[in-house]
Amino acid sequence: MHAQSPGRSVRYRSIAAELRDEIVSGGLGAGSVLPSEASLSDRFAASRVTVRRALEVLRDEGLLSSRQGAGWFVTVDRLQQSLGRLGTIEDQLAASDRLSAREILDFAFGQAPTWVAEVLGTDEVLVVRRRNLADGLPFARVTVWCPQHLGEHLTRAQVEAASFYEALGVALGGATQTIGAAACGHDDAVVLAVPEGSPVLRCTRVTKGPGGVPVLVSEHVFPAHLTEFVVDVPQVEESLSPEGLRIVPDA
Repeated sequence: MHAQSPGRSVRYRSIAAELRDEIVSGGLGAGSVLPSEASLSDRFAASRVTVRRALEVLRDEGLLSSRQGAGWFVTVDRLQQSLGRLGTIEDQLAASDRLSAREILDFAFGQAPTWVAEVLGTDEVLVVRRRNLADGLPFARVTVWCPQHLGEHLTRAQVEAASFYEALGVALGGATQTIGAAACGHDDAVVLAVPEGSPVLRCTRVTKGPGGVPVLVSEHVFPAHLTEFVVDVPQVEESLSPEGLRIVPDA
C-alpha cells in the first residue's frame, strides 16, 4: 500500500475545514444537499479522490451523511411521521419543534387525472400544488385534488395560510394511505433541491368525509433522507405484520 502524499493529506484537510466552516456557520443548513463530487472537485481544483476523503472526514465527525443515489447532505435528524392518526405535515413538524411553512406553486380549477377522477367520482377539481418547508428547507412536494363543488369557495390565500383539513369545512372520517419508494423526477428534483433520480418516499392519501365518501386525494413526495414513517403494530394471533401491508409484484 502506498503512503498518502503530504500534499494530498494537507489538501483534503483544508477542503474538509472549509466545508466544516460552512456547515457550522449555517451556510449549509441541516438537510442541505451538497454539490456533486465532480462539482466540488472543480470548485477546489482537487481530484475526486481528495474530495471524497474530505467528505469522509466530515462524515466520521457526524456532520455529513451519504446515501446511494442521493449524494452527500448535511446530517439531520429525520422526522418521524406517525401513521397512527390523521394529521398534516405542519402538525408533524410542530410536534418535533421544527419550523414549518408552505409555498403554493399552482392553484387552479381544471380536470383531474383519470385515476383521481375515479376515486373522487368527478373530473372537475381544484388542483393545488405546494412545497412544504421545514426550518426553511424543502421538505415535501404536495399535490391536492379537491372536487370543485367542495373547493369552489377556497382562495389561494386560504390554502397557503391553512391546511385543506382546516379550510374545507367538511367533517373528516379518516384516510387511506399508500406509501412507496421512488426515484425523484426532474420537476420534483427542482422543487425539493435534491439530485434527479435520488430516492424519495411517495405517499398517496385518500381522505374521506361522512359516510366514507372521498373528499380529497393528495400526493406527497418526501426526500428519503429527511423523513421516515412509523406505525405501531399490535400483536394479533401471533402475527406482527401491519394490517394492509402488500407486496408489489415485479412489473
